[in-house]
Amino acid sequence: MDEKERRNIILEHYMHPEHHYRKEEYPKVNTSIASCIDNLDIYIKIDPETKIIEDMCFDGEACAIATSSTSIMIHNLIGKSVDEAKQYLTNIEKMLEHQEYNHELLKEANVFEEIYKQGHRKDCAYLPYKGIKEILDSYKN
Repeated sequence: MDEKERRNIILEHYMHPEHHYRKEEYPKVNTSIASCIDNLDIYIKIDPETKIIEDMCFDGEACAIATSSTSIMIHNLIGKSVDEAKQYLTNIEKMLEHQEYNHELLKEANVFEEIYKQGHRKDCAYLPYKGIKEILDSYKN
């Protein structure tokens, strides 16, 4: 994926993020970065029996990288099982640390594959995953 295509995908998800609303009846996690404006509430509905992520959404204020990363994450995780979502998170972490990862699994999130070069931007891209990881870690296999 070339730089222009990456930039267009990031800007599209920033200007028109998917699932950008509140669902107060869902469990929520707040995730933020103290050194900037990034502060997001992520809402998630997981079926207790099947452990499938039925719905997710977010609200808050964040930079282009954090907002687009959240939009892409939610798009990719709805419909996945908790175990599949954990696998996705592991691959995101590997990508952001410039380690080998499953490109196919991450789909549009691959737009952040070179963000490891900018440490402060890497934190922004990982912000929603940090929050969702807290929720998913509470689910046992």
